[in-house]
Amino acid sequence: MDFFDILISIMGSTIRLSIPLIFTALAGLFSERAGIFDIGLEGKMLAAAFAAASAAYVTGSPWIGLASGIGVSLAFSLVHGFASITNRGNQIVSGVAINFVAAGLTVVLGQAWFGQGGRTPQLAGTARFSPITLPGVDAVRDVPVIGPLYANVISGNNLLTYLAFLAVPLSWWVLYRTRFGLRLRAVGENPGAVDTAGISVTWLRYRAVLVAGFLCGFSGTYLAIAQSAAFIKDMSAGKGYIALAALIFAKWKPVPVLLACLLFGFLDALANFMQGKSVPLIGEVPVQIFQALPYILTCILLAGFIGAANPPKAGGVPYVKER
Repeated sequence: MDFFDILISIMGSTIRLSIPLIFTALAGLFSERAGIFDIGLEGKMLAAAFAAASAAYVTGSPWIGLASGIGVSLAFSLVHGFASITNRGNQIVSGVAINFVAAGLTVVLGQAWFGQGGRTPQLAGTARFSPITLPGVDAVRDVPVIGPLYANVISGNNLLTYLAFLAVPLSWWVLYRTRFGLRLRAVGENPGAVDTAGISVTWLRYRAVLVAGFLCGFSGTYLAIAQSAAFIKDMSAGKGYIALAALIFAKWKPVPVLLACLLFGFLDALANFMQGKSVPLIGEVPVQIFQALPYILTCILLAGFIGAANPPKAGGVPYVKER
């Protein structure tokens, strides 16, 4: 395999591994822009993955799996909203609690329903989102550079992959070109001014966490019935936290969020590729070092090595209406 073939393979893997990060980071973007910190992205993704795999297995339909994943994720978002918006609880504590509940509940229900140690049975091909071959693949396959890129990186992905990339410009448009986006950004910076204008801070923040839940539903569904063919215990594997790191790295902006997620996806793809490979002048490097790269980068970014990354001014602060 020559260098170009290796590069194409890593690029294709990068795309596939970035999708759950993109959906989840955009979910955090909407929530945190409205002033609601959401550490519970990991738990919502995991719960959505279990719901999607379970429903797809029972019904044989990936669309019902997707609807179930979104529904469960929205339910967890409402719990987070009730705790942190209605009752003005600590948003970090609420998010961590959601992660714990999701991690435990998925295993308990998986064992009770399917008896396979907390995982779901393997899904049939018709119960999953299958790869889509785009038009013209055969015609351009032999064209140098462009052909392999189009055939092996752009084409051959499932529907949720294309929706993830579509969600980035759509999120930019919603945040910066709509009244809802303007108000959402304002409520994350100065909720008092929004309230003075006669706009409900509570309702705006609830809508933001519901959008976050909607996107996490796509993320979990992708993990379970697009990238994989079953739910596996703790299959989110910290991707919710990595998505949060990407969000901070991108300074809460949609297009940089995409680039940050692709960076993390590339590191993950590189780790997979380097398993069992030798590095010149060094020899074979333990695979655990490459597997740890995304998490090491997460720690570096969260430690503040990216310059000033200022969250919304009202982020994490419950709003109390002045009387």
